[in-house]
Amino acid sequence: MSCSNLTMWVSSKASLSDASTLSFRSSLSPFQVNLPAGGGSSPRNSSPAGPIQCGLRELRNRIESVKNTQKITEAMKLVAAAKVRRAQEAVVNGRPFSETLVEVLYNINEQLQTEDVDVPLTRVRPVKKVALVVVTGDRGLCGGFNNYIIKKAEARIAELKELGLDYTVISVGKKGNSYFIRRPYIPVDRFLEKGSLPTAKEAQAIADDVFSLFVSEEVDKVELLYTKFVSLVKADPVIHTLLPLSPKGEICDINGICVDAAEDEFFRLTTKEGKLTVERDAVRTQTAEFSPILQFEQDPVQILDALLPLYLNSQILRALQESLASELAARMSAMSNATDNAVELKKNLSRVYNRERQAKITGEILEIVAGANALA
Repeated sequence: MSCSNLTMWVSSKASLSDASTLSFRSSLSPFQVNLPAGGGSSPRNSSPAGPIQCGLRELRNRIESVKNTQKITEAMKLVAAAKVRRAQEAVVNGRPFSETLVEVLYNINEQLQTEDVDVPLTRVRPVKKVALVVVTGDRGLCGGFNNYIIKKAEARIAELKELGLDYTVISVGKKGNSYFIRRPYIPVDRFLEKGSLPTAKEAQAIADDVFSLFVSEEVDKVELLYTKFVSLVKADPVIHTLLPLSPKGEICDINGICVDAAEDEFFRLTTKEGKLTVERDAVRTQTAEFSPILQFEQDPVQILDALLPLYLNSQILRALQESLASELAARMSAMSNATDNAVELKKNLSRVYNRERQAKITGEILEIVAGANALA
């Protein structure tokens, strides 16, 4: 006896009508991302239409299959939760170094206010060509994480075309690489891959590429597109101007608003009444004030030339770390929804199985009674 109208809905409970094949079909989870204008849509209920009609054997096999899927998604959720914690620690542990660099750059810049200094990385030129560094994930099964950052890149490319500017893309991450390879009409300068945990060596490879493009005047501006980690259920695809650098060592968005956040939230999973819960703590890293009596042995211009590339590397590394934390949070949320839906589907299938079994037993009893009455 074959099954009909049976669909295994092990996905999140909300979805986007215009979701493409870029990411896991589990659709949106509570992992919320700010979409470009017109990119959102209203969620719809993902429930199979019509009753479930199966034989007992098919139902038993389906229940066992759903149980196994539930175990897999639960394990993936716990693995992602553990990795999110490590990714957050990496972001926070790197903050003192980044903030100290900002402090040094700021004070050097204050001393150079009266001098006519020409620093290549801070030189602002008329923009004719823009390089877009697009940071995506290496794996799927993370909701719409990869889809959103690629949509952000497409929207930015459309804006540049409207302004009549040339552009080139530096793709970082396997998902972005596969997307741009399938679209040869988008000019890509370089394809890069990142490891399971971002390192300074990987950030340096990206920094060297954008540095050479900018200093050689092949491009006049470099923008960094990545997913900023906000919380376990929210992340924002953002665009920051990477080059030219602000003389004070700040990272600015495409509107010229310079930001350098100094506060993070730590999330940790704990158990409460036998269930996993999330606790959060705000962490603000304190850095010592720059000493006003500090003197430089070398020329401040030489120090600035050495520190700006170093700060460029640290900002790229931070973007990679935030993107990884956002990806893991999205995967944890997607697997949590998949687990919940597997539990619900298993409950529905068990209910149908019990009804079918009871109906079969009742039918057999009626046949026995009818046969006994016929013989009497």
